[in-house]
Amino acid sequence: MNGASSSDPRAARFLRACRREPVDRTPVWLMRQAGRYMPEYRALRQRYGMLDLVRTPELAAQITLQPVDAFEVDAAIVFADILPVLDGMGLGLEFVAGEGPHILRPVRTAADVERIVVRPPEETLGFTIEAVRLARRALAGRVPLIGFSGAPFTLACYAIEGGSSPDFPLTRRFLREQPAAWASLMGKLAEAAGDYLAAQVYAGAQAVQLFDSWAGRLTADEYRAAVLPFSAEALRRATAGGDVPVIHFATQSTHLLPLLREAGGTVFGVGNDIAIDEAWRRLGDGVAVQGNLDPDTLLGPEEAMRRQAEDILARVAGRPGHIFNLAHGVKKETDPARVRALVDFVHGRAG
Repeated sequence: MNGASSSDPRAARFLRACRREPVDRTPVWLMRQAGRYMPEYRALRQRYGMLDLVRTPELAAQITLQPVDAFEVDAAIVFADILPVLDGMGLGLEFVAGEGPHILRPVRTAADVERIVVRPPEETLGFTIEAVRLARRALAGRVPLIGFSGAPFTLACYAIEGGSSPDFPLTRRFLREQPAAWASLMGKLAEAAGDYLAAQVYAGAQAVQLFDSWAGRLTADEYRAAVLPFSAEALRRATAGGDVPVIHFATQSTHLLPLLREAGGTVFGVGNDIAIDEAWRRLGDGVAVQGNLDPDTLLGPEEAMRRQAEDILARVAGRPGHIFNLAHGVKKETDPARVRALVDFVHGRAG
């Protein structure tokens, strides 16, 4: 169930690029392409809370398809959130208007870690797994479907801080002062994240992405010692679901690129803190690269957006294995017409 079936080149473009095969056009999809900047999504949010949308498979599948229909992107990514993984581990989760996510039972001690039980994702995250099935069926081979999970470190940050934080002081203290408990926590998160990705593949996802939103805050030495083995384990477990491309993405992680490759993945997301050709050089041969337009570019003049997109494509110079994307997610202030203009511009250039 993992191949693209349509004769339309768009159906295979993304997967071919993941495998570093020639493509007719550079494939493009955008992180957070389904969501709050789209009027179709905002109409649903007037009727449903965020977690209601995530936990209702029919609605999540509907949102997943919205940018495919509106912008003709080359891949869909399931509409979900990284934090229900923590809820499924017994930590509790709520979204507070104007404040964002709150973890109800944050992890602060070794005893807290001991209480965490990793249950099969089919029991705790069945709503997203079903959304994958529904979205895959509704896509009918038009474009591939991507599943995703938060990476162990990013999940640990939320679990320990109890929500978002500018610099994660409690996480850093936990890592330094409770190394055994840290390793136990990260091991459980690696199991949960990896098995969740594998379950999405079993359900029909044709690629998966591991999001490590906060890993760039670490030094290379910190990442190597405290994070890399657990990201590697999550990525290893992800492929138990089937032989699909695995995208490994960490924000602001230029200094970590060789370590990210060591941890694993077949495609590596690149931030806008480095030129894409230099990032590819640091990653080395044998991998595909995804990125790396600054999301703020979509908020400015269209001509400036075109110039920056053209610079990225020129640096890639047609090398097989490039997937055009942003350096992070689409911002809620973005005009949907600008997204369509970007997709059309990239598709107007030869692959």
